[in-house]
Amino acid sequence: MKAPALMQSQLPAKHATKYVAAAIVAALALSYDATQSAAQAQEYEPDPYTTSDFGGVGLLQTPTARMNSEGHITIGYSDTDDYRRTSITLQVFDWMQATARYTDLRYSFYSRDPEFSGDQTLKDKGLDLKFRLYEESKWLPEVAVGFQDLGGTGLFAGEYFVASKGYETEKLGVFDFHLGLGFGYLGRRDNAYNPFCEIVDEFCVRPRGFTQGGGDVEWNKMFRGPAAVFGGLEWRTPLEGLRLKAEYDPNDYQSERLPVPIDPENPREIVVDSPWNVGAEYAWNNFINLKLGYQRGNTMTFGFSLRYNLATAYQIKLEPEMREAKYSTTSNFSALDIQRLSQDLLNETGYRVSAIATDEEQERVTLYAEQMRYRDRELAVSKAARILSNEMPEDVTRYEIAELKDGLGIVQYNINAPYYKTAARGERFFRDEHDAISIGYVRPVDLVARSSTTGQTTRTGNASNNTGTTSNVDNGTSTTITEPADFTRSRTTGYSFTPKLSQAFGGAEDFYIYQLALMADGYYAFSPNLKLSGEIGLNIINNYDEFNFLVDDLENSLPRVRTRIREYADNQNLWLQNAQLVYTDQASSNTYYALYGGYLERMFGGVGAEVLYRPLNSRIAFGLDLNYVQQRDPDNSFSFEDYDVLTGHASMYWQPELLPNSLIKVQAGRFLAGDEGVQFDVSHQFDSGVSAGAYAAFTNVSREEYGEGGFTKGFYISIPFDLFFVRHTMSRGTVGWNPITRDGGQMLNRSINLYQTTEARGFRPGQN
Repeated sequence: MKAPALMQSQLPAKHATKYVAAAIVAALALSYDATQSAAQAQEYEPDPYTTSDFGGVGLLQTPTARMNSEGHITIGYSDTDDYRRTSITLQVFDWMQATARYTDLRYSFYSRDPEFSGDQTLKDKGLDLKFRLYEESKWLPEVAVGFQDLGGTGLFAGEYFVASKGYETEKLGVFDFHLGLGFGYLGRRDNAYNPFCEIVDEFCVRPRGFTQGGGDVEWNKMFRGPAAVFGGLEWRTPLEGLRLKAEYDPNDYQSERLPVPIDPENPREIVVDSPWNVGAEYAWNNFINLKLGYQRGNTMTFGFSLRYNLATAYQIKLEPEMREAKYSTTSNFSALDIQRLSQDLLNETGYRVSAIATDEEQERVTLYAEQMRYRDRELAVSKAARILSNEMPEDVTRYEIAELKDGLGIVQYNINAPYYKTAARGERFFRDEHDAISIGYVRPVDLVARSSTTGQTTRTGNASNNTGTTSNVDNGTSTTITEPADFTRSRTTGYSFTPKLSQAFGGAEDFYIYQLALMADGYYAFSPNLKLSGEIGLNIINNYDEFNFLVDDLENSLPRVRTRIREYADNQNLWLQNAQLVYTDQASSNTYYALYGGYLERMFGGVGAEVLYRPLNSRIAFGLDLNYVQQRDPDNSFSFEDYDVLTGHASMYWQPELLPNSLIKVQAGRFLAGDEGVQFDVSHQFDSGVSAGAYAAFTNVSREEYGEGGFTKGFYISIPFDLFFVRHTMSRGTVGWNPITRDGGQMLNRSINLYQTTEARGFRPGQN
């Protein structure tokens, strides 16, 4: 049965063929002309490869084995009449690619209930992963294995193996050949034998049906059932930016699941006149690609993609350059201008000095400081070391920068002054300034109990203990502590105003639900360890009133700890986001703890504690948090409702050697809804500071109790703001994608996180 005329957007085959043929001939002519006029052939640059309609690197409907460089991100859109796809593809590692995608089935309603989803068309969520098995060599192709539509509804689920081999010519450009074997959605043409049938008979048949509501990874279907060969060619023409593609489609489109048709009397059928697809892609500039194709022998397609590399992102900084090395004119420590030195360090290195300590002979100088602006500690310390070598008396033999945060000793940078000065001034060959810098534990000293009238005090005690453990033994040394005059005022209070965008994608009521608010936060520090902080939100605009899941008295087997998001976002235009009192301290050089209480987040308030064991420059750390919280009233920021819960987790943080700049976080315990289980979080940080991660929580809640989605999961990208500014800043923003919000596997959003507070203690290759 044919679809009604209004729903047909295909060109007649004979006319479309003429148009595509004419376009290809014109492109060939332009390519030949460009080749003739160029003095030399265009240099082959394999990165970036282009993406398919599904989002990952590929041809049109099929993937290839190609991978872009680490950090490459592509945001794409494709329109193939029946399916409109929006995708984000990120090259997490040079051997691993991830794609998150929404497919709009334009001829299907979201649901059969118009009061629930109105006239919105069906949006299908999907996640793809591709892994390189073998990198291309002179004679052998690149080989990859991929998984399409993992954890979705299974509408487009499939698996594949694919090989790619490129050939570069002197004048005709680059030809990239691809050949693959697909299963599931990529095997429906059933033109090949499934080799796994030779191993186990169960692989000959692919189970039918799909998990209601989606969200599960259906392992029992992978690489099973009919298989199909696919492949094609991508020609990177001599005309700069132009690529031509041709492929053999492994899907015959005769088994498409097109639920809830807009016109039930005439359900949509996808007609295939040819298994061959052809197309062209043109790089408009370094960031935008335009696509045009002709698929299934009867359908014109189009699309575009935006591309960028997060790993190489960089912003030129208008910061003071590192000072030129010179000899100090300061005769002795008492002649040093402490105020000016502190201000220079703050302006040029981001270190806000709270105190400066010296030993009895004034040969060792320790600066207790907090890093305010520089993410790159190596750069900050290098610039600080140059300032100190220029300003400190020549007889000082050791500079120490003890980095503090919230009253906690994080890490100490020790500079061998004579070694550093001879290297910086070029007085010794083969000496490097960085070799004079090492890290260690913060030299413990009491920065609170001292004179507030003179700003300076002298006492005998533990200041020379460099083991990192607090000692009250009198070791006979004398320490002079000097505090810059304006430090007390600057550390006591602070405030800021920032916009905040909360958003959700893929909802039934509206595909995009959002709230834009202005957040005002401030703090008052009673001491370096004790701080009162709070945040107020002012609604600017939002459409959360359209979110109607469980608004009234619909049944829900779990306490509604997150699905009441509409009430919290829409019931107040001015609200108290959080207000809490936090005390932080150390039990030892490697053990930190925090005590906190108040309105901890928008939905919950209470009291809690966290302990973190984190050895200096270690790949592993352990934490434990325990919280008693009660649900806040969405209509009154200062009131509470009846629901309360004891929640907390034991955490392990691991930076594996096999995955450089990556963090694996495992947290086991009780979640907000009282369910118990484990959350896994894996993230990777690129050289630019941008971090990408994914998480999933598995608890003792059954699939029926959890509801649509199966389990809590999500993805996020954390972006440092200094990629957009000419001045260094440590602020970051996070863009997250949570496919669906449910109540199981939800964690408390604590504003205090000791692992983040102690970030500078993390493992860094080459640190000594």
